Amino acid sequence: MAEARRKTVAILSVTQLNRYVGFKLKEDRALQSVLVRGEITNFTNHYRSGHLYFTLRDAESCVKAVMFRSHAQRLKFLPQEGMNVIAAASAALYERDGAFQIYVTDLQPDGTGGKALALEQLKKKLTAMGVFDAASKRPLPAMPQKIGVITSDTGAALQDVKNVIGRRYPIGHLLVYPAQVQGDAAAASVCRAIAAAERDSCDVLIVGRGGGASETLEAFNTEQVVMAIYNCTVPVVSAVGHETDWTLADAAADLRAPTPSAAAELAVPDVRQMLQQVQDCSRRLENAMQQQFRQKAQELERLQDRLKLQSPAHRQELAQQELCHLQKRLEAGIRQIWQQCQEQLVQQTNRLDVLSPMKILGRGYALAYHGEELVRSAAQVQSGDVLRVQLAEGEITAKVQ
Repeated sequence: MAEARRKTVAILSVTQLNRYVGFKLKEDRALQSVLVRGEITNFTNHYRSGHLYFTLRDAESCVKAVMFRSHAQRLKFLPQEGMNVIAAASAALYERDGAFQIYVTDLQPDGTGGKALALEQLKKKLTAMGVFDAASKRPLPAMPQKIGVITSDTGAALQDVKNVIGRRYPIGHLLVYPAQVQGDAAAASVCRAIAAAERDSCDVLIVGRGGGASETLEAFNTEQVVMAIYNCTVPVVSAVGHETDWTLADAAADLRAPTPSAAAELAVPDVRQMLQQVQDCSRRLENAMQQQFRQKAQELERLQDRLKLQSPAHRQELAQQELCHLQKRLEAGIRQIWQQCQEQLVQQTNRLDVLSPMKILGRGYALAYHGEELVRSAAQVQSGDVLRVQLAEGEITAKVQ
């Protein structure tokens, strides 16, 4: 009997044994979809292939785990050594090594802070890439012609944006790019809308949605949407949720607005304020022009005065005045000299008159001339000479006897 039993036992190769055990594990449906809680150890991120290799352990046991690239690239966080996680997996035997392991299709951090941890990890990653750097922020255009709005076409946020822009900036052209703003397809939908707005050469984009629970804002915390905003060639204003809400998209945008209405106010100017500014500038310009005109007129007057002083006509006028002055001085000098000469003539005449022999003759004296010679002595004449006697009035002829 025992001998018969020994004859029925088959001799298996190692490969056959491992293959058999692996087949049995695959047949067990309970092992093809299991959730396993444990701590990650021996973690290896195979960057070339994209596969993740690690061990899950608890206080008493451990199991090897593999997560292939197709599943790993969908993770919202990066697993780390010592992290407690819950793994969705299937149990199997790695036939080559005869090693029991699980093939993980999804990982979630164990505990209520799982999503927060994933968000924090993504934030650190994007910060290291410089996505949130203030130096990369671009100024918004002062007067955009095309304003793109990326949000749900059925939400209140779009109507708020339309109302604000219609009131503040009716001259702008509003382009709406409808997108899903929540759900699994929201991130891809928002990215497609951003790309469409870029193709249409919008001048500024408003990307966002109305308020809601934090779960409804998840699309704006995805790396896909954040990078689409960061790489967008058009300045982006982020307006996700209420004023107290905060997303990674807000940090990546060129400007963050607390609400969609506030985003519209930031994206476009107020034409009424612009008109008032134009009027103020016009008044200031007019005052400045008048002041400049007055200054230039005064300067022109000063230059004209200087030019007049330097002109030949003015110089001729000055020369003419100088000539008249000299002529008057000459005439005055001539009159003075003439008067002096007159006075001297009178004086000399008076002196001559005093010394004139005629004065003596006037007193009864006479002058006798023998020819042309004045007779001063009787010895100068002889009897019979004829003399010419000059009297005070007239002359007579006398004969010496």
